[in-house]
Amino acid sequence: MNNNLEINESTEARMMVQASDLASALPISTEDSFPEVFATSRMIALMELAAARAMKKTLNADQLSVGVGVDIKHMAATPKGKEVWAVATFTGMEGKLYMFTIEAFDEAGKIGEGRHSRAIVATERLLAGANKRFGK
Repeated sequence: MNNNLEINESTEARMMVQASDLASALPISTEDSFPEVFATSRMIALMELAAARAMKKTLNADQLSVGVGVDIKHMAATPKGKEVWAVATFTGMEGKLYMFTIEAFDEAGKIGEGRHSRAIVATERLLAGANKRFGK
């Protein structure tokens, strides 16, 4: 495919905050305790999804985009049952990396912001490398 992204081109992703998206769903031990609000990790995943959607048109059939870096601030809490959305705006290339500014919102305003970088990889090569790390 390889259609280039335009500087300032934006894409978004939306979702309703479910119980599984809350910070309180994250504990893996009885020692862990988190509040019943939208988890930072889920906000970052939504932000990455928005950027990945922007990159779809740049990919060949045997490629995918992967997140390489995030520098994110989570600035406000969102309760279960509210809609949240992320907007990823392409800002340009840094070497082979696609750079995005990312913002997240709920109906009360901005809840997060930051930067995100993504790379294009060959799907087979990525999977083979992951398996090789574990001797497969």
